[in-house]
Amino acid sequence: MSENTPITVAKGDGIGPEIMDATLHILKAAGARIDIEEIEIGEKVYLRGNSAGIEPSAWESLRRTKVFLKAPITTPQGGGFKSLNVTTRKTLGLYANVRPCVSYAPFVKTKHPDMDVVIVRENEEDLYAGIEYQQSDEVMASLKLISRPGSEKIIRYAFEYAKLNNRKKVTAFTKDNIMKFSDGLFHKVFDEVAAEYPEIENEHWIVDIGAAKLADTPSAFDVVVLPNLYGDILSDVAAQIAGSVGLAGSANIGTGAAMFEAIHGSAPRRAGQNLANPSGLLLGAVLMLIHIGQGDVAELVHNAWLRTMEDGVHTYDIFKEGVSKEKVGTKEFAEAVAARIGQKPETLKAVSYNAEAKFDQAKLEYKPRPRQTKELVGVDVFIDDDKRDATALGKKIEEIAAGDLKLTLISNRGMKVYPGAQPETFVSDNWRLRFQLAEGAVVTHQQIIDLLGLVTGAGYDVIKTENLYNFDGKAGFTLSQGE
Repeated sequence: MSENTPITVAKGDGIGPEIMDATLHILKAAGARIDIEEIEIGEKVYLRGNSAGIEPSAWESLRRTKVFLKAPITTPQGGGFKSLNVTTRKTLGLYANVRPCVSYAPFVKTKHPDMDVVIVRENEEDLYAGIEYQQSDEVMASLKLISRPGSEKIIRYAFEYAKLNNRKKVTAFTKDNIMKFSDGLFHKVFDEVAAEYPEIENEHWIVDIGAAKLADTPSAFDVVVLPNLYGDILSDVAAQIAGSVGLAGSANIGTGAAMFEAIHGSAPRRAGQNLANPSGLLLGAVLMLIHIGQGDVAELVHNAWLRTMEDGVHTYDIFKEGVSKEKVGTKEFAEAVAARIGQKPETLKAVSYNAEAKFDQAKLEYKPRPRQTKELVGVDVFIDDDKRDATALGKKIEEIAAGDLKLTLISNRGMKVYPGAQPETFVSDNWRLRFQLAEGAVVTHQQIIDLLGLVTGAGYDVIKTENLYNFDGKAGFTLSQGE
């Protein structure tokens, strides 16, 4: 028998302590070889004045064990409190969020009885970088950051996951028909990585029609890999159409650490009533057991849970007359699962885990490419101006900025409005002025500084600037709509 694996446990807020106690009871009954270090996170820590919701001593435990089993937490209402999940994922480099979404018909109601989809979501970047600004009285901005390293790591993880778990197909969802650079990069990297796995089928869907297909015909998908925001939304959709968000567990995997949790919240209204269903956290713990090399225990726990489900022992959230046989509380459900350790389901498909199967970490490491040649060829200058007259603004800017850098267009909310403004186009108080030299000419930073002096000297408020670059001779910026 191997020695115990240390893990860090947080019981969280709301229903968290109840479902964590239930989960640990089942793990103990199954003989999990773990040593628990408990930390405090969440609401009490926030209310002590810690805006991150986690103390330095907790980070010490996480860095020591590198395995985190976390119950849901409550983030206090109001500004100034950062998402603990996002903080933990980014601090520990947990770049891959893995959510199996499986139906358990006929014991849990679903329109898709044959659903078995794994959502693999990028966890660190995209709009979840959380870089936002109020640029003018009327306009807010969020920066969507998609990187080649971030894309390659998550996409390669999805293919390696499929290979390790005998999955046949990996599908990517993006919106690269609109976001040609950010989502376009994710799609491009997907095609590059997919070519390295000829034995695994691959496909790409535009996210809107792909989401519709996933909701309507989930059996058409196997492993789905997505950027952060789409993955967040569609993993919840997939869990819900499988039967219930409350039954879904989640793994957050990094190079050196991992976090496991349920995907639902802390449900403070249900706290302390012995009502909550611990299944989501328990299935998250199953993923943890597999991660730490205890596939034998994971198999015992998962099969006992499946047997409990098909025996009709259900908590209130999934209890259904005519299907369920016994409505139980949190503690009683945990006792029912623990009593079935060693049993397997008879109707639902029993699970089997290979304790020897491990990811090839060398394949998951990002290998930087040679850097591209980068040339500065212009600048976009964003200004705040509430006069709402594109033609007058364009003429004024052309008068004051009469140097080498020429105004080539003005856009408003991404739509070209000068030259050639159309009276039907609605505009806000936030304008983008694009300046470039003659085609192919390289710009100096000093020219941009001089230009900004002219624009601000004329009384315009410069909100921000975005330099325009060519990379290996290709434009690293998009055209405006209508251009």
